[in-house]
Amino acid sequence: MDLHREMAADIEAERNRALDMLGPSAGSVRAAVAELLAHRTFAYPHSVLPMIVHAVETGAPGPAVPLAVVHELWWTSACYLDDLADGQVVFAAGALGESEALLATVIGGIPLPLLVVQSPRIPRKARGPLSAEVVRCWIGAVEGQLRDLRADVGAATRDAVVAAYLGKSGAPYSMVTAMAARLAGCSEEKVELWREFGNVFGVLWQLFNDQQDILTGRNEDLANGTVTYLLACAVENADHGSAGHILELHAAARSSPAAEAALTDVLLAPEVLRLFEDGIGAFRDRAHRLLRELGGDTAHSAVLHDFVDRASPMLLRTAPVAGAVMTQL
Repeated sequence: MDLHREMAADIEAERNRALDMLGPSAGSVRAAVAELLAHRTFAYPHSVLPMIVHAVETGAPGPAVPLAVVHELWWTSACYLDDLADGQVVFAAGALGESEALLATVIGGIPLPLLVVQSPRIPRKARGPLSAEVVRCWIGAVEGQLRDLRADVGAATRDAVVAAYLGKSGAPYSMVTAMAARLAGCSEEKVELWREFGNVFGVLWQLFNDQQDILTGRNEDLANGTVTYLLACAVENADHGSAGHILELHAAARSSPAAEAALTDVLLAPEVLRLFEDGIGAFRDRAHRLLRELGGDTAHSAVLHDFVDRASPMLLRTAPVAGAVMTQL
């Protein structure tokens, strides 16, 4: 957050330069994308992640400011499209209607990030590889989203859920970590290590979001019928008869508050939460091991270690009475 405050003006200037790349004949497009960006704000300043990675390798976060903008553009687009995929009522962004917002999402998520990494501010030799990372990310993210939409809850396993999470969240984080490593001039071997770190961090962040969905009372995953890691823990932990009951509750929870409450109690059972916490711990330990292997500037590496810890708390607690959810924030 300190780095984000320090670099906020530079990121904003870079964002405006990116919008200007749309050209003088695309005034409506520029205005629509700008409106979309202004009305999709994020609680956590993850856009600085590629800047920190670049600083770990070179000591300087500044050259990776364009990648921070790519991160913002990608997630703004992905969040809007995720709402559509989940069948949610899409809100208008400011003065934009839904159709206008959708068109702005397409431009802001795909061609504009490509324009950013093709700009003169990026070394010529890095432009092609960085463009390929954008394309690779979108393919992986859509694959993860399709796995999520087509998930067979009856065959839910933790490994299957993680495979979907690696696309939904791992792909964008591994995109910006690999981009930052390439921009820093890292070897291909090291780029792949940074990519792996981004994948692991993305899974951790998805597990964090899954907890927040319950703790805040949004329960969007239950309403959407999403097969989460926590649900897979419950199914794997149950015997055959109990697993069938969990699946029935999961199907009913989309339209029944009583079924939603009953399923929440199942998900917050002590043995289910132990499996979930073990999963968080395994990914957290793997992320720290990767950072130790990657080495680099110690001050900025310490920031990433802290980043990992802040992304991987165990927040859920067993409800003391049926239907109650305790929070630790």
